[in-house]
Amino acid sequence: MCSLQIQFADQKQEFSKRPSKIGRRSLSRSISQSSTDSYSSAASYTDSSDDETSPRDKQQKNSKGNGDFCIKNIKQADFGRREIEIAEQEMPALMALRKRAQGEKPLAGAKVVGCTHITAQTAVLMETLSALGAQCRWAACNIYSTQNEVAAALAEGGFSVFAWKGESEDDFWWCIDRCVNVEGWQPNMILDDGGDLTHWIYKKYPNMFKKIKGIVEESVTGVHRLYQLSKAGKLCVPAMNVNDSVTKQKFDNLYCCRESILDGLKRTTDVMFGGKQVVVCGYGEVGKGCCAALKAMGSIVYVTEIDPICALQACMDGFRLVKLNEVIRQVDIVITCTGNKNVVVREHLDRMKNGCIVCNMGHSNTEIDVASLRTPELTWERVRSQVDHVIWPDGKRIVLLAEGRLLNLSCSTVPTFVLSITATTQALALIELYNAPEGRYKQDVYLLPKKMDEYVASLHLPTFDAHLTELTDEQAKYLGLNKNGPFKPNYYR
Repeated sequence: MCSLQIQFADQKQEFSKRPSKIGRRSLSRSISQSSTDSYSSAASYTDSSDDETSPRDKQQKNSKGNGDFCIKNIKQADFGRREIEIAEQEMPALMALRKRAQGEKPLAGAKVVGCTHITAQTAVLMETLSALGAQCRWAACNIYSTQNEVAAALAEGGFSVFAWKGESEDDFWWCIDRCVNVEGWQPNMILDDGGDLTHWIYKKYPNMFKKIKGIVEESVTGVHRLYQLSKAGKLCVPAMNVNDSVTKQKFDNLYCCRESILDGLKRTTDVMFGGKQVVVCGYGEVGKGCCAALKAMGSIVYVTEIDPICALQACMDGFRLVKLNEVIRQVDIVITCTGNKNVVVREHLDRMKNGCIVCNMGHSNTEIDVASLRTPELTWERVRSQVDHVIWPDGKRIVLLAEGRLLNLSCSTVPTFVLSITATTQALALIELYNAPEGRYKQDVYLLPKKMDEYVASLHLPTFDAHLTELTDEQAKYLGLNKNGPFKPNYYR
């Protein structure tokens, strides 16, 4: 067993179960919603319109004669490789895992089927899993998010990748099926983002779960779907809820959004933030990041909230807490960050001022009621990729970004270093589940133990030349802690 595995297993800490406090959400989410929750990647400099031939109609092979993939253009592999090399510089923990795994393969024999955004950062994760001993087959979790050149680099490197930017809904499910349904190869681990891959296997190939050791899921939506399966007694393998790990919540959600909100807005609209009035709906980790960035740029920021605790935090951070109706006529930018549905509805959209920018930073494309804008009296005018003017009969127009989908993955990029933290957590969750002795994890949804969260954080500290203070024996005894951690209880968030 790998030394990485040993240091977690020795703690004898099972992943603590998170109480299911989710609302009613149908597992049979519509295909259109599930596959378009978030976004195209603006990092991809190749346009899917360059060649109108569907990748499904092409016969492509890499330089070694392997054709077990379906991507836009294998000739873009060199360009994609350079993007992956740039990402490697900002993903130190994954690179450290590769070095520490030399000679030890904690995922030897693992057959991982993945469904995530296929970007340069995901490629570093996939190549790390391969270095750890895993075989991988991969599809995109969204029809817009694939970087075509990165998919080409992965295919050239021998990965079975089925994805391209601008897939149709039929393409989306076809690609997932090609990953799963292949002669002579059956997955024993699932890495999912949104739950579509898990849902597809349950729907089409339920017998596969007899050999699957576990599921690792990183998104809010996918975790909700897992809890629904668990509640219904239909979850037949252990599952890891990476989304609610500390390393995901405190870093990916907060710091990623603090940087990418400005990036997405600036690339799409060239707006100046100084003096603009902005309302941010929701003050969770995503909302906190957005508000901090906009405040720092000189914007006047209002916040809406349903939770009195988050609301009080917004007030203590210097933001004015309002109801959306109170400020909708005067604000210049509306940003949703709630994870809810119909937060901004047609009534709000009708009352917005001319030129108001409307966008979503929450996970799903349900927060802004975009469907209510698709009516005969309103005119849609495409300005540039992912930017639309919606024009009212009196000439008033709003600027709608990414048709209400996730702004940062649709219209800009997200910081690689933050994704390194999440990807490392995913890799370690796979290692833990794959190597866990039978019976350690039941057919339920688990959180990562705090020791693993702390390990992921520690792998990123050398980047900053950071030096941790060590407890003395006396201090450790006083606090009732092991000198090597964990330093926080499992319920700490």
